[in-house]
Amino acid sequence: MANLSNKTGVSVKKDIHEEAEVQENIEERDFTEEETKNQLRLNEEDFIQGLIAAANFSEDETQRIEIIREGKLYFAFHIRPLSSEEYDKCRKKHTKYVRNKKLGMKMADETERVKYQSHIIYQATVEEDREKLWDNKQVWKALNAKKDRIMNGLDVIECTLKAGEKDRILEAIDKLSGYEDDLEETVKN
Repeated sequence: MANLSNKTGVSVKKDIHEEAEVQENIEERDFTEEETKNQLRLNEEDFIQGLIAAANFSEDETQRIEIIREGKLYFAFHIRPLSSEEYDKCRKKHTKYVRNKKLGMKMADETERVKYQSHIIYQATVEEDREKLWDNKQVWKALNAKKDRIMNGLDVIECTLKAGEKDRILEAIDKLSGYEDDLEETVKN
């Protein structure tokens, strides 16, 4: 398990779910169009299985996030990658729209960045950890005793995480979701 930590207190740990890379000797050859079609037909089942396995990315890949301040572990949770649709759903939920009378259509006016960021973290948190931390009624009750208006999991995230911690968690979510992959390496593999 690789531990990626920094001075600021957010520790990201890779889970064992990732496969080890295997180095192979690859011979490059030029195939005729017919030979290429035959190769594709022979490997079609492998491609299908590869597509099915790739579609399970949100279930198979997780990272552990630890919130550490002054050397003390406060809490930890696991995140998973998000799909484009999940990112878009979070953005739409926290964007205010206005109707342009001249064009006759609604247009995005402004996105509530803080709520949007919290929603991304909430959405990427694995269900089990979401229930224990963000949706825990005992946590809501305790935080409401100290601070007003804890009404949902997003409020818990906003209340408990520092701005810099949220930024680093969002970076980890983006990376896990494939936004920081080297495109050339992804295409080649």
